[in-house]
Amino acid sequence: MKYIIMFLTGAFAAILANRGIAVFNDAVRPIVPEYREGRIKRSELAATTFALSIGLVIGFGIPFSIMSPIILVHSVFLGTDIIGTFFPAKPIDKWYKDKESLYGVILSGICGGVYGLLLLIGLQSFVDVIKLLPVNVFDAIGSLGDPVIFAFAAFPPLAIAYEYGFKKGLLSMGLVVIVRQAMVLLGNNSPDGIALLVGLIILFIFALTEKKSDEEKTQLASLFTDRVSNIKKNIPYIAIMGGLYGISCKIGLLMEGPQSLLAASKGLNADAINITIARALSFIPLKGITSLATGTFVTDGFGFVATAGLLSPNAIIAAIAGAVVISIEAFSLVLIAKFFDNFPGIRKAADNMRNAMSKLLEVALIVGSMIAANKMFPGVGFFIVAGLYLLNETKKKPIVKIAVGPIGAIVTGIVVNILAIVGLYIPPQV
Repeated sequence: MKYIIMFLTGAFAAILANRGIAVFNDAVRPIVPEYREGRIKRSELAATTFALSIGLVIGFGIPFSIMSPIILVHSVFLGTDIIGTFFPAKPIDKWYKDKESLYGVILSGICGGVYGLLLLIGLQSFVDVIKLLPVNVFDAIGSLGDPVIFAFAAFPPLAIAYEYGFKKGLLSMGLVVIVRQAMVLLGNNSPDGIALLVGLIILFIFALTEKKSDEEKTQLASLFTDRVSNIKKNIPYIAIMGGLYGISCKIGLLMEGPQSLLAASKGLNADAINITIARALSFIPLKGITSLATGTFVTDGFGFVATAGLLSPNAIIAAIAGAVVISIEAFSLVLIAKFFDNFPGIRKAADNMRNAMSKLLEVALIVGSMIAANKMFPGVGFFIVAGLYLLNETKKKPIVKIAVGPIGAIVTGIVVNILAIVGLYIPPQV
């Protein structure tokens, strides 16, 4: 079932990117109407999409996917963005009557589906090979994300500190710690998830205190009526994508972000659900406004499809729930614009949440990577990860910071096994 769903998910995501209906990369979305409205060529759109996406596929999506049996959705959808924009597609409604556009859709679907299959097969083969190596690095890599799981509830207080100052951030963090410990004492099986939700509630209480006057309202919704209609007419295609993605989350094939992936891979379903909700809320302003302004939706929606998939009792319900949820997200764009007009604090809070998540993830992953690398190669593991992290800072085009740690841990695993094979390292007997 996983192979079938993976093929269909990759195929349909590539077709949506080919037609400009939905793309995953937030940086690519604003470029799509430039092509649709004739200001750039197809080749320029494809080249720009490749440049903006390939580094994230290699340096972000795949390293995280290797850490667990679940694939990070970035690995798939960033790749299908590239595939979809590579093949021809005229910006016309009746594309199926145009030979060039029809071929573009067919080739995008085939290549996107094959790409998804190769990703699934390749990653599993990689894991199988790792288990045959003289030094067991698989268990160590599996513990790499532990700091992320336990530290993630700190990001709402950090977001509060960014906007409202250190003292309020520190006070919020203290309340979150107290709530988490109370949940532990009460025997709650998701103390970190509850702590995260409490932190979010505190953040949004602060955010809702900011409100514009009538004279300051910009009426975003009225500015993009034509582009919103482009999304609405493509709701059936968007719904199919939501259904496929919902199933993928339910059967443990894909997950929407590194934090939820790590939680789900460890069986912490409640934590994974709470994390998907938090991430979806934080990305609504970015995804909502770029969708509103470009007439191109997001391949995975705002993120609540993953929540719906995880909450569903079976794959069929997950497909229905995913289709319904992503359709509601697309229809809600005008309402979102009106809401942001009235409460600018929400938009600021969401921006701060994304910044806080990135910073916390960067710190937690470098710590987790050093711990994991040290388990594989005591002493030297710390040196390799720290060294690569600092050396990356000297590159003209450095790798995304949050990916350096996991890559360093993987490099450590490769190095220690090469040394063991040639006899320069003797694995400790367990």
